[in-house]
Amino acid sequence: MTTSRTSLPVSATAVALGALLLAGTAAAKLPPPSDEAKAKAAETAAKTAWTDKVAAYQLCKAQDKVAAGYLAHAKAAGRPASAPVETPPCADPGPFAYVPPAEAKPPLEASGAHSPARTATQPPSSNRPDAVVNPAPAGKPASKP
Repeated sequence: MTTSRTSLPVSATAVALGALLLAGTAAAKLPPPSDEAKAKAAETAAKTAWTDKVAAYQLCKAQDKVAAGYLAHAKAAGRPASAPVETPPCADPGPFAYVPPAEAKPPLEASGAHSPARTATQPPSSNRPDAVVNPAPAGKPASKP
């Protein structure tokens, strides 16, 4: 029994190409999240970080329990056991408490470097000729246009 490779008909290829082009437009830029969505995301991130701390605490407690059981079993069997390695105590993260950050106010500008421009009191140009405003240096003749 022989198998032959068949290619897609032209119409199926065109449909696949069209779907690919439409998928590109569907992935257009999304609008920025609202302040509520940002606050919810920050709270979710804090909750996730707290959950990770709880998991690390539970793992630390379980490791301490296994190490204590191993030492007790080794002593009961009369085998010499090495002294346990000193590790930092397990830190209980406590209950979850989220405090939303205060709204950040822009810093006061002491130098005024980023302050808005002052209101104009005169037009940016004048009627004085350029030769008066920018005289030629001494010893060089003024160029003629």
